[in-house]
Amino acid sequence: MHRLTLPDKSVKEVAQGSTYRDFIEKELPFLKNKALAVRLNGTDIQDLSRTVEADANIEVLTYSEKAGWETFQHSAAHLLGMAVQNLYKNANLTVGPVIENGPGFFYYDIDFQGAIVTPEDFPKIEAEMEKIVKADHHVWRKVVPKKEAIETFQKLGEKYKIEIIGGIPSEEVSIYGMGEWFDLCRGPHVPNSGVLKSFKLTAISGAYWKADKDNAMLTRIYGVAFPTKKELDAYLFQIEEAKKRDHRKIGKEMDLFSFQKEGPGFPFWHPKGTILWNSLADYLRSECNKRGYQEIKTPAVLSSELWKKSGHWDNFHENMYFTDIDEEDYALKPMNCPGCSLIYKHHLHSYRELPLRFAEFGSVHRHELHGVLHGLFRVRAFTQDDSHIYAPLDHLESEVMDIIDFTFTVYKKFGFSEFKTFIATRPEKSQGKDEDWEFATNTLKQSLEKKG
Repeated sequence: MHRLTLPDKSVKEVAQGSTYRDFIEKELPFLKNKALAVRLNGTDIQDLSRTVEADANIEVLTYSEKAGWETFQHSAAHLLGMAVQNLYKNANLTVGPVIENGPGFFYYDIDFQGAIVTPEDFPKIEAEMEKIVKADHHVWRKVVPKKEAIETFQKLGEKYKIEIIGGIPSEEVSIYGMGEWFDLCRGPHVPNSGVLKSFKLTAISGAYWKADKDNAMLTRIYGVAFPTKKELDAYLFQIEEAKKRDHRKIGKEMDLFSFQKEGPGFPFWHPKGTILWNSLADYLRSECNKRGYQEIKTPAVLSSELWKKSGHWDNFHENMYFTDIDEEDYALKPMNCPGCSLIYKHHLHSYRELPLRFAEFGSVHRHELHGVLHGLFRVRAFTQDDSHIYAPLDHLESEVMDIIDFTFTVYKKFGFSEFKTFIATRPEKSQGKDEDWEFATNTLKQSLEKKG
């Protein structure tokens, strides 16, 4: 017997060989039609079909939990993949992740091997997806050695899957399938295709394999999925309403800005748009003045030596634009920080001058792939209203608190009275001492906690 502890601390005994679905049907029958997966000991998410192998704390995941929602959407991506390969026999699947911000909740990048697929093909693909849902296939899982998996996908001509398997460090990989169709995947997945009742393909775009322009251009199909048609219809209604307020539509109708083929990703501000832009800058400038910021301006083009010293050369190189001046390497700035630091170090400062608060409306340029450009939300050139503060460590918390107040003031000015705040901690690519990062991160957390 194994013992499973529920969130309410009650303990249930489970017979040897039982699956998590068996457990739910016996002990939690009110969840049997809602359960999508289980989470063990707070981290390990498993399919309902997996066998209970040890004592554990258990949570039943439904669509209302984030992890359950992700399981549902990823299973819908597999549903899309199966439908596509049923219809397009030569199609190669690559990756099909879940996303939170985009034209869908999931997508699948597909190499159609020359076949042209457009939104006009969506009804045909959706009809095939509906057939799979109605068939209510059991979703099965199989763990195999990497060598066997490679041989299996080689027979199918799935070159991308072979490449993915080659990058997996473990000696075994898992395969998920419905009927005779299967795909390489970590999981977890919903127990059967029949639960994916309501879905919609929402958009299509191009995407390079591994986001590398030297690789093949793939077709990215986006979609959303819900447990009920009512929820899907409500979502689609919201999307249609949002389209009416799309900034790209408003910008065109009001003649505020445009994008030209001579400069894709680089916005052109028209007279009316420039008036609006200047009004926003004037407001922010006045708020900066109230808070003791001194405005600066730094050059758009700076030596590669600066970018190497700052770490941008090593960590941001693929997103930068370069030029040659007097046989030396230069780059358009992707960020304002290094230039501001040069102003600070131009002469010595007394501790009595601190804190020094600099503000800059700096024009920055970043190389973004064509497929991710999106109106003014994702561009290759934009103005960053940056602040850089030089202060003693014992002033750090008060300065962070002031920045939070400043941010909240601006948000509320534009009608954003309710918003979520997240902490961005140390990225994988970073510079500096561990203890400095730890101190800064803890200070940020403490400041946010004090703000409630």
